[in-house]
Amino acid sequence: MSGGWAGSARAQQLPPDWPRRRARVLARDGYRCRAITEYDERCTEPADEVDHIRRGGDHRLSNLQSLCAWHHGKKSAREGAHAARLARPSRYRPREPHPGEITPS
Repeated sequence: MSGGWAGSARAQQLPPDWPRRRARVLARDGYRCRAITEYDERCTEPADEVDHIRRGGDHRLSNLQSLCAWHHGKKSAREGAHAARLARPSRYRPREPHPGEITPS
C-alpha cells in the first residue's frame, strides 16, 4: 500500500464485503463527488473514493459518500488536524481558585 494507507491498519477494519459496498455507493451517487463547494454547489468532479461521513466503525451505506480525491484529501486532512489538536496538551495552566473561593477543610 502507498500514500495514506502505508503503515495503516484501517484496511483490516473494513467489512469483508467492502468492495461491493464501495461499488454500490459509487453507483448510488452517480460516480460523482458529493462534496459541496464554497459556492453552495455540488462538486462536478468524478468520484473515485468512498468516504465515511461520520468517523468510527459505521459502514452502513447511509454513512458512506462518494468523493473526488481532492475533496477526500481535504476532509481527511481537516479531521486529522482536529484530532491532533485535541490530543495536544493545553497551552494554559488550569485556573486556580481565588483565595476567597477556597473553603477551609
